Amino acid sequence: MVKYIPMEIYHQTEDKTLTGTEVVSFPAGIKEAFDSLGDTLGRQRAFYGISWMDENDHVKYYAMSEEAFPGEGELHQYECVTIEKGTYHSETVYNWMSKTDCIKDVFHKLMANTKVSRTRPCIEWYQSDELMLCMINASTEGV
Repeated sequence: MVKYIPMEIYHQTEDKTLTGTEVVSFPAGIKEAFDSLGDTLGRQRAFYGISWMDENDHVKYYAMSEEAFPGEGELHQYECVTIEKGTYHSETVYNWMSKTDCIKDVFHKLMANTKVSRTRPCIEWYQSDELMLCMINASTEGV
């Protein structure tokens, strides 16, 4: 069972540029993608899982990290995504490494309480090996 705290509001105060790679074999290959990203960019930075549904209702999932400097992603031939500043509905998941098969349930719960646009991603922010913040943009613009 995933330990939840009540839905929180998280305020992203500025746009954040992430860089990384698509996990084409999703859900297989996620750990390997993050390991490769850490090997290339270093492990002393924040990591994110970014996902959304494509036009064929398939999940597109990206293993990403914050850019340390503008153009870092391009230097390594990675893709870039921006987490827009704004208000996000979020839930904290504790001991997430032992609950990876339940993360989708956290997002289903968040989506039930948020009007979600297909153009806005679901965001997994890996704050530590124990703590992950799941986030969905709470803005209704463009929905």
